[in-house]
Amino acid sequence: MSVTFAQGFTAAGVVAGISSTAGKKDLALVVNDGPLKAAAGVFTTNRFCAAPVQWSRAAVKDGRLDAVVLNSGGANACTGLEGYEQSAKTARKAGELLGCDAEDVAVCSTGLIGELLPLGNVLAGVEAAFAALDDTVQAGEDASHAIMTTDTKPKTVTRLGSNGFRLGGMVKGSGMIAPQLATMLCVITTDAVVTPEQLRVALAAGVDTSFNRIDVDGCMSTNDTVLLLASGASGITPDMDEFNAIVADCCAALARQIIGDGEGASHDIRITVEGATDEDAALACGRAVAASNLLKCAISGNDPNWGRIVSSLGTVPVDVAPYDPDQVTVDVNGVRVCDGGKPGRDRAEVDMTPREVDIVIGLNVGGATATVWTDDLTHEYVHINADYES
Repeated sequence: MSVTFAQGFTAAGVVAGISSTAGKKDLALVVNDGPLKAAAGVFTTNRFCAAPVQWSRAAVKDGRLDAVVLNSGGANACTGLEGYEQSAKTARKAGELLGCDAEDVAVCSTGLIGELLPLGNVLAGVEAAFAALDDTVQAGEDASHAIMTTDTKPKTVTRLGSNGFRLGGMVKGSGMIAPQLATMLCVITTDAVVTPEQLRVALAAGVDTSFNRIDVDGCMSTNDTVLLLASGASGITPDMDEFNAIVADCCAALARQIIGDGEGASHDIRITVEGATDEDAALACGRAVAASNLLKCAISGNDPNWGRIVSSLGTVPVDVAPYDPDQVTVDVNGVRVCDGGKPGRDRAEVDMTPREVDIVIGLNVGGATATVWTDDLTHEYVHINADYES
């Protein structure tokens, strides 16, 4: 049901002719009908951030958004002033139709970098999406399809609070996925009665333990955007500990779906680092291992090559993650293949047939733990990215 699961939201996904794939839905509109229009956002840290990121970062700064326009088929990144004006005109068109200020409309784009959008198609698509707005399951599903690029399936989530408030969300993302967000556009909606500041706190924490801990190919996007919108339409004020936990759960569920749909991937790899001095140390180690293309290729070939795990682990500076290499253990799918920095059980004992590969690294110097998700790298990944069109 996606973004229309929460009360107070309508959505649409339409064919606007932006995508190079004929007949593909490629423009989505999500509208907050209130009574609250609270919002928070998190964006890419890439210095070449796209025009829609620049626009939306400014739009959400005051904690209010009435709507979000999202398109696939083009990133509108590295397109100069003209690209920024395209985002502004898109927001103005939506604002005119909805009767709100353009500055209260966020704009998100995804696709090929370095090309302007076909603006006429975008604006006509906004009109078509406005005419199709609805609060139905189908409307939410249409929106989730419209933001897909190399995704093979839509990615959505719904959650219900203990006293009846709702959250629903959608995300796109399949490749160009690295820590500090991913190549992703994400909108999460809630009908809870919450303030913009409460949304900011919940979203920042949720993103930190989810979207910032996945890595398909080590590449950071120019367009990453995560938006959390609250309508207050349920009239329910949530317990904030519960609300924060559910937001985090939504983010985690959507991030896990991104990993499960990584471009060309045949294995989803969970890397858990245990026994670190603190969480930052554990996270640094997990990210170092997740970034190893050698390991990803080995996993693709069903080879639990623990040497590639420890070699990447060894690149983390001692002042970031202190540990004794002679005390490190590595388990792959429950088999201890490295014990005390030297060979453990025969790696031929590891069953690599499941889609999910579980790597547990024990540093054995403390009590902190962190988990990072990644995918293997396959021939199909190369094929997808050698022939990429938006």
